Amino acid sequence: MFDRPASGESAVLVQLDLGGKDFAERLSEFELLVSSAGVTALETVHGRRQSPDAATFAGKGKVQEIGEVRRAVGAEVVIFNHELSAGQQRNLEKILECRVVDRTALILDIFAQRAKSFEGKLQVELAQLEHLATRLVRGWTHLERQKGGIGLRGPGEKQLETDRRLLGKRVKMLKERLALLERQRGVRRRQRGRNELPTVSIVGYTNAGKSTLFNALTHAGAYAADQLFATLDTTSRRLYLGEEGRIILSDTVGFIRDLPHALVAAFHATLEETANADLLLHVVDSASDDRDQQMAAVNGVLSEIGAADVPQVLVWNKIDLRAGEPGVDRDEYGKIARVRMSARTGSGLDLLRSVLIEVAQEKSSGGEAAVS
Repeated sequence: MFDRPASGESAVLVQLDLGGKDFAERLSEFELLVSSAGVTALETVHGRRQSPDAATFAGKGKVQEIGEVRRAVGAEVVIFNHELSAGQQRNLEKILECRVVDRTALILDIFAQRAKSFEGKLQVELAQLEHLATRLVRGWTHLERQKGGIGLRGPGEKQLETDRRLLGKRVKMLKERLALLERQRGVRRRQRGRNELPTVSIVGYTNAGKSTLFNALTHAGAYAADQLFATLDTTSRRLYLGEEGRIILSDTVGFIRDLPHALVAAFHATLEETANADLLLHVVDSASDDRDQQMAAVNGVLSEIGAADVPQVLVWNKIDLRAGEPGVDRDEYGKIARVRMSARTGSGLDLLRSVLIEVAQEKSSGGEAAVS
């Protein structure tokens, strides 16, 4: 059972075991996602299936159990840690007599709460609208009745109209605005290119410590918190490396497994900064037992946005949580593959700076940095 705070929506969580090996890690991440959305989890319903049920995803008996649990604890919403089809969601809401939110809508809701910049808000709204467009069969009256809440913030409250044509016009306008911002970013990127400053992007799984590392290196004061998707808006700073020159360092949105395709598409322009970088600092939560799967998820998104071939250095972060020692690991060719450090305590930060100095030196000499 979970504690229930004085305010905020309450929910029953649902996660089914479909045969994966990382059920416990996915459940822990799901609970953190729900908490990050400001929702109180009152109870979690588990189950095991070989494959999802076509009509309700969970199957008749399990849905009945979910309904009984929801009524017993008085939850307002049921959240699935799975992607539901429009039909499955509609059937579940009819049977459970409450709002049903899937994993995609949950992540979109967190993004809607966290976006701060003008461009970030446009990107999130576009992703929400395109996700909701796949559920138009439900009818807009479902959305008109709502007063906000999980899965309904942003366009669910103030942008959606009762007309497909108006929705289409809004999506078109958002894409045009984002295209303009992308062109403006391209101009700035070319100007940076003429200045020949090396560009380094910090990437990694959400909550791996990217913003903490960015702040430790640049003293920029970017928002950092122990929650998922604390950073949405890309922040770039010039980082001075003494006599060795300077680089452009960028902090980016964190990735997560099964990241909604609508979000990847909407943030594609922003993420292009990553694909055009000279080096990626791939921050890994070394204290997490799920780190291998998290690294695979990050590399999957990098491949999707065309950044798979950008050289990487693994930043083995949070070594202080496992009493690890700072250090630099090189591959069989002598190239830097991994830096072991703690962004929170600063242990090993000087080693990472030496890696960045090496990148700056190679860039200025026209050579290739000795990184993997």
